[in-house]
Amino acid sequence: MTSSTTIRLDDDLKRKMQKNLDAAGLSMNAYFVMAAKQLVLQKKVPFEILTEPEIPNKTTEKAMLLADAKDEGLVTDDSPSFTNVDDLMKSLDEN
Repeated sequence: MTSSTTIRLDDDLKRKMQKNLDAAGLSMNAYFVMAAKQLVLQKKVPFEILTEPEIPNKTTEKAMLLADAKDEGLVTDDSPSFTNVDDLMKSLDEN
């Protein structure tokens, strides 16, 4: 016996989802049944849940650009380097 379920999707999300499912040769129903069966078998959500990538704030963006410039040799890297934790901790205590 089967029963029907109503799923509400944003129109844009549904359109994008349908495009991907069509390319894979799957119907919307087949996808949801497949996902449901995997949830039951695996006892977990059967796929990785991703979030939108965070946009770095200005401070982080500047730090990333500076690090890239140092890596490329465009800016001299005058930051100290250490070969052991004791020297690092000593340097941090001095500043």
